[in-house]
Amino acid sequence: GFLYYMVNSCEFNSSKLNDIEYIYSHYYNKLEYIRFSSSVGKYVGYTEVGIKNAEKWNNGQEVISRRAEKERYCFHNVGVFTESALTKS
Repeated sequence: GFLYYMVNSCEFNSSKLNDIEYIYSHYYNKLEYIRFSSSVGKYVGYTEVGIKNAEKWNNGQEVISRRAEKERYCFHNVGVFTESALTKS
């Protein structure tokens, strides 16, 4: 069979927005073929299909909406996670 999945992740050292990196990746059969990183600010392709999609998505609405995800998705969730982790330690 074939396996396709997407992963949203937030890497952070503190709860400050500047210390958070948002990463959104697409995988096909365990191979990452395209990634958006808030550090880079655009999609980067790692395979032939990923490169074609990155070119298209970086010139469209996809990249604009993805850039806002660091604040919307990560900033909120990192605060919740940090607070719950600190109160239980």
